[in-house]
Amino acid sequence: MDDISLIVGLGNPGKEYERTRHNAGYWWVDAIAERKRAAWKRESKFAGWATRIEEGGRDFWMLKPGTYMNESGRSVSAFLRFYRIEPGAMLVVHDELDLPPGTVKLKKGGGTGGHNGLTDIVEAIDSKEFWRLRIGIGHPGHKDLVADYVLAKARKIEQEAIDPAFERSLDVLPKIATGRMQDAMTWLHTSPKVEEEKPPAKDAIRPKDNP
Repeated sequence: MDDISLIVGLGNPGKEYERTRHNAGYWWVDAIAERKRAAWKRESKFAGWATRIEEGGRDFWMLKPGTYMNESGRSVSAFLRFYRIEPGAMLVVHDELDLPPGTVKLKKGGGTGGHNGLTDIVEAIDSKEFWRLRIGIGHPGHKDLVADYVLAKARKIEQEAIDPAFERSLDVLPKIATGRMQDAMTWLHTSPKVEEEKPPAKDAIRPKDNP
């Protein structure tokens, strides 16, 4: 079991960035805070906003770095040091270029895929061994287009794919909060079943009575 003590949502502060693809991490922790009716508090010592929520009989922290994305490590490392939280007890929620819209996946460790926020966190805490919840936003097709792509809003067709998977991913919180990360991965990576409409059984089809 991996006990999660901190969930970090990555994004850029400011109204102009609120609905951009790069702020998917902010979207997620904001949605959880809203469900829990938890209020964010600006914490200057962490250069960000923090709140504490309860799930599965445990209290744990959520953090939104108030720095820009490429300086996320400053906020995260300060929080980990202050509360003496190990990297393995942290989950970072972020947008993922390598996953198509409508996909959300969970993993631990690995590379950063060029994500500026993840890269800065890894450098600041000197570890890759933390959990990541990856919200797929798709790729623009060429690396030179990435900067403008992530700082723009998703197209309507993309957002329509993102929203159901995003909403479903919020329901994984009880498993994450209680350290059942393998269960969380299995549930999250299994597409919800869509039941096909089956024809009625033969014996259920009865001829109408003649008048």
